[in-house]
Amino acid sequence: MPNGHLVSRSSDWIIYSVPAEGIGKIVAEFGPSTKLGAIVGGQTSCKAPEIAAFESYLPKDVEIISCHSLHGPQVHPKSQPLVIIPHRASEKSVKLVECILSSFESKIVHLSGDKHDRITADTQAATHVAFLSMGSAWRANNQFPWEINRYVGGIENVKINITLRIYSNKWHVYAGLAILNPSAQRQIRQYAKSVTELFKLMIGGHREELENRVKTAGAAIFGGNVKGHELLLRDDILDKFSLSGPKERMPNNHLSLLGIVDCWWKLNINPYDHMICSTPLFRIWLGVTEYLFRNEQLLDEVIDTAIEDDTFRSDDLEFTFAARAWSDCVSFGNFDSYRERFQEIQQHFEPRFADAVRLGNEMIKTILEKTSLESGK
Repeated sequence: MPNGHLVSRSSDWIIYSVPAEGIGKIVAEFGPSTKLGAIVGGQTSCKAPEIAAFESYLPKDVEIISCHSLHGPQVHPKSQPLVIIPHRASEKSVKLVECILSSFESKIVHLSGDKHDRITADTQAATHVAFLSMGSAWRANNQFPWEINRYVGGIENVKINITLRIYSNKWHVYAGLAILNPSAQRQIRQYAKSVTELFKLMIGGHREELENRVKTAGAAIFGGNVKGHELLLRDDILDKFSLSGPKERMPNNHLSLLGIVDCWWKLNINPYDHMICSTPLFRIWLGVTEYLFRNEQLLDEVIDTAIEDDTFRSDDLEFTFAARAWSDCVSFGNFDSYRERFQEIQQHFEPRFADAVRLGNEMIKTILEKTSLESGK
């Protein structure tokens, strides 16, 4: 068809698949032309501005049923969570949308727009900024981590492969969720604060304070009912997903992992609460974090390394700078700044994207075999 107005006028079901920052402008232009009685939805990662645009610009006789596939574009949709948001709709129309979307073989979850935004913030905001910050730090140090002997082992494989996987995607996939979702902004600020405060304890040599803070956060997140459950992932499972050859693992303080648990603790977030709506990336991140914090010997090694070993100190410094810079970028709400920062780092790693996506797909397959979308812990 020649233009969006004719599409809107003739279609029974319309999905706005556009970057979140442009949803208001696009719905304002084409929404008033929507066919009488049509069903309209969107696929943006942040539903508050999307639904506000629909309410403002769609005719009152139009039904609103939004959706959101909670996985990246390179992940097969089968068994992945797909959220349906029946904001203004009849039961008959909801059933029709479910029928159409059933071809994806995804796990259908019904949520309100507000709850969707809270859950996506809880499961994605700080997770994304952790990996974005790793990429920024490696770029600042002009590093390709798979070529460096100290980035070896299952946890390091996750960091490298998922970071490259994120940077192989379009920048707006992550920008909209971070900038337009107030809950996400709060989490990103706290993650940057947690990383900064932990890093200061490390370089100051404050072992007792660091150990107390790390273990208190770990007990709050991974204690209680989590104890006794099988680990989501084991380090040895992930050892095979490496962009470099097999080498001996070096101790690391894993500041990025300590920071995410500290962030969850400070914000009173239970990462297991939303497993049914979690992305594959989040389940991998939770899996390696859980592995670290439920392995007392490894956690003690991490704390010792943080105080006594300065091998990763320059990397940690750049990582801390990066976490704060991404937080500032999100707080300022500047999409152009976000895009420029993302694409600069993207260009640095682009030669290894194909290998990272291939290994990332294998990692995702592994964790889907270890976790169930039917229930959390």
